[in-house]
Amino acid sequence: MRPESVLVIGSGPIVIGQAAEFDYAGTQACKALREEGVRTILVNSNPATIMTDSGIADRVYLEPLTLQALTAVIERERPQGLLATLGGQTGLNLAVALAQSGVLERYGVRLLGKPLEAIRQVEDREAFKELLLRLGEPVPQSRTVTTVEAAEEFAAECGLPLVVRPAFTLGGTGGGIAATPLELLAVVRQGLEASPIRQVLIERALLGWKEIEYEVMRDAQDTCLSVCNMENLDPMGVHTGDSIVVAPSQTLSDRQVQMLRSAALRIIRALRIEGGCNVQFALDPDSDAYYVIEVNPRVSRSSALASKATGYPIARVAAKIAAGKALHQIPNAVTGKTSAAFEPALDYCVVKIPRWPFDKFPSADRTLTTQMKSTGEVMAIERTFEAALVKAIRSLEQRMPDANELRGRPDLLHQPNDRRLFAALQALRDGMTDAEVAAATGYAPWFTERLRDIVALENRLGSEPLDAARYRDAKRAGFSDAAISELSGEQRLPSLVPTFRQVDTCAAEFDAQTPYYYSCYEEEDEVAPGGRSTAVVIGSGPIRIGQGIEFDYCSVHASNSLRQAGWDSVLVNSNPETVSTDFDASTRLYFEPLDLEGVLRVVAREHPTGVLVQFGGQTGLNLADPLALAGVRILGSSVETIDLAEDRRRCEALLRRLGIPQAPGASASSAEEAIAIADRVGYPVVVRPSYVLGGRGMEIVHTPVDLRRYLDAALGLGIRGAILVDKYLLGRELDVDAICDTQAVLIPGILEHVERAGVHSGDSFAVYPPISLTPAERQRVVEHTTAIARALRARGLLNLQFVIQDGEAFVLEVNPRASRTVPLLSKVT
Repeated sequence: MRPESVLVIGSGPIVIGQAAEFDYAGTQACKALREEGVRTILVNSNPATIMTDSGIADRVYLEPLTLQALTAVIERERPQGLLATLGGQTGLNLAVALAQSGVLERYGVRLLGKPLEAIRQVEDREAFKELLLRLGEPVPQSRTVTTVEAAEEFAAECGLPLVVRPAFTLGGTGGGIAATPLELLAVVRQGLEASPIRQVLIERALLGWKEIEYEVMRDAQDTCLSVCNMENLDPMGVHTGDSIVVAPSQTLSDRQVQMLRSAALRIIRALRIEGGCNVQFALDPDSDAYYVIEVNPRVSRSSALASKATGYPIARVAAKIAAGKALHQIPNAVTGKTSAAFEPALDYCVVKIPRWPFDKFPSADRTLTTQMKSTGEVMAIERTFEAALVKAIRSLEQRMPDANELRGRPDLLHQPNDRRLFAALQALRDGMTDAEVAAATGYAPWFTERLRDIVALENRLGSEPLDAARYRDAKRAGFSDAAISELSGEQRLPSLVPTFRQVDTCAAEFDAQTPYYYSCYEEEDEVAPGGRSTAVVIGSGPIRIGQGIEFDYCSVHASNSLRQAGWDSVLVNSNPETVSTDFDASTRLYFEPLDLEGVLRVVAREHPTGVLVQFGGQTGLNLADPLALAGVRILGSSVETIDLAEDRRRCEALLRRLGIPQAPGASASSAEEAIAIADRVGYPVVVRPSYVLGGRGMEIVHTPVDLRRYLDAALGLGIRGAILVDKYLLGRELDVDAICDTQAVLIPGILEHVERAGVHSGDSFAVYPPISLTPAERQRVVEHTTAIARALRARGLLNLQFVIQDGEAFVLEVNPRASRTVPLLSKVT
């Protein structure tokens, strides 16, 4: 029965293990429910999300995700249904709390999609184990415990190593692998602390087994299907969010694929789940033996990956099922001809690689375990595994470790870590056999054979003449022109134009109506012609510290505005978690690396009026200059404006010419120059590089010794542009966002930081409107902002940061792009 109104619980702030995929899922579900005439009420506390925009749900509450707040919303809105599976673990835990407190029964609210008993059975580790045993599904030797003593007793019986999995947590929070009694003691204690019911599952560690995932769907008529199966490159022992993943699975026999598919469908039927479900298996690499490891009765990071990999909108279909539709009654939005009851078929390969924050925290423990550490991920689509893997590496937007960092480090092969893939490639380059690499890493031999093929192609490029055939082989393997030139020594490369193929859910059996493309080097091109004025929007790539969901929010709004203005919006991005890579977020979507070549290939195919770079964070800005040099028109603020704001020396000169105060200091291109500046202005000083985001590389330095250490590290990394050395001003910091058309300047709002200057704006508490700003100080900030925007001839968004000291407004930073505060100001103003 279709509910008239549904309360949707969001996932709250972005945390490791619970990121943009839930904004994507919640946005898709709210749209789907409204299509069915269902009134939607959304509760979420995260203003940076698309789902909290006023047009997504009928009623939006920006409230804390607590039992008390949700009870108040239910009492006021009286929804008939509750959809809790789109808010990650936060949503599930709140649904259980609402039921246990009697709120759902008191107000007659029906839990949609997942029966309460199913949530309890899956999240309560002991109940989950009992369910699987009743179904005859194999489970690892395990025990549910609530004390450290019980865990030690089980370890004495079973032996080590053991895996610790806390109940009712996300991203493996509080869990881990214990190889020694001391490790068991520590991991069990933290697991019990992390679990809201103080319960952990201790199970035999199936280290070395393959990890396989299935995304499955079921409706109220008991129709079930498998959306996608995925294989982790890393063996068991690494959280799937931290593992390199390939879809569809590459090393399973058809018998194994069907065996695990049948098991996943048995489980979703037994749980009576109506909607989507993620099932994780461990598969013996030497036989057909398997174990069920985990079931997630909700949308997950893997659900977003499976949706983007197949084109099957899992969250949209789950919402339609919650509204009372059967799978065969839900049209496939991609083909427009089939229904959601058709299982997707893939005629390409998809690879996901996580994005870890260790470039930001180089001294952190880089070992990967069952507790997730990555902040985001990239996805690449190609015709072969090798090409998809190489393209995904290009998409990471990170400096790859060089050979000297990888050689002589056997631990990088034997222990799971963020550099293991690169260590495996380097080991093959240095003469190890693929069998030896497979034994060291636990990768399936098929995967190391493919890595060997990549290395063999690198060797041919370096030792044989680069003719058209060899160039074509390299391009079909995903190599960029820059990599081919570096390997071959050739600067003039043969001409070869890529083709673009559609993601259509049906392996080209039916025509696709939703243009969703990836590049390859085949014969047939499937791009549908547009016919209207076109602009390309550069997305923000993988979520990382300093560049998160806020920039995806800006990219989506830019795309929507273009379409409302009658233009074709072409979006380029590599992030499978986001709203921007949803099938209906743009006129045409290209899943490509956000490097110069990837964007230029799209531009050459689309012939746009220009490219918008200011909404994709530093990723887009860093592409502006090379795109302009290639003859591409940059829409919005010009390359000259961007460089004038980003180049610290030029920006300093502009501020001096305008008579606008700035912190005493200058920019330096050498260590000696920087030390001389610091001696002149006096310590402490703030040092930071140009052309960076999220305060990367910024530090407050108190002594010449500390400054020398900083400079040696920064210059050793080859940071682009000058290093700025400023006197540290201890004052009140402000964030100002402005919209400009080169002359008129609109300032939507000013945010005041609670912390004194020296804490990055992304890490500072902030209030709106500003509390302590005097009218005179406010006037100075407005005047300075207006003068700078006009002098820069900024067109579009501009973000400025000021510090107020002794009544004067000093400029700290000028950013000619969208900032992380844009979504917040959009909501509060």
